[in-house]
Amino acid sequence: MGWGPGWPMARPGMAVGLLGGSFDPAHAGHAHLSRAALARFGLDAVWWLVSPGNPLKSSGPAPMAQRMERARAVMDHPRVVITDLEAHMGVRHTARTLRALVACYPGVRFVWLMGADNMATLHRWEDWQEILHTMPVGVVARPGDRLAALTSPAARAFHAARVGSDTTRGLAHRPTPAWAFVNLPLRPESSTALRESGAWPQNDP
Repeated sequence: MGWGPGWPMARPGMAVGLLGGSFDPAHAGHAHLSRAALARFGLDAVWWLVSPGNPLKSSGPAPMAQRMERARAVMDHPRVVITDLEAHMGVRHTARTLRALVACYPGVRFVWLMGADNMATLHRWEDWQEILHTMPVGVVARPGDRLAALTSPAARAFHAARVGSDTTRGLAHRPTPAWAFVNLPLRPESSTALRESGAWPQNDP
């Protein structure tokens, strides 16, 4: 598989962060996490991977076109690209997505980005150990999720692979497995709260 028309451009040696999720809807917290990741992990770019759907959720998200439009409105930054690559590749599970992107972009130094809430449940993901062996992982703390993330099964299993806070800017170039955890005063917005408030359509049944 190779990358095709409409896919983001990346040169070998570039450090690119990947932020995946259903973005149902995208909000200011996603944008703030992306800006923080660019700075704290020394990334050249961040790609949002707007997923066709979360395999761990029983209901489907809002239509892809609607979520992509919202994401572009929320995140306007010259080094952040909004993509629907998983839909083009026909994959939904993160481990498979990362394998495909590494194959499609040889020489690009990818970092998988996630909030601390996702680190806390990473052990439930399909082939989750492979994610940490495929590329470095950058974890950004969300309000109230620090302890759960740092004591999670994934954090304990890969304790020896954690990168010190003084070397996070070189995370993309670390041999795997490697992961870094950064504490930031993040915004409290959440997609769930926006849906429940009526500011965003409920998921399709």
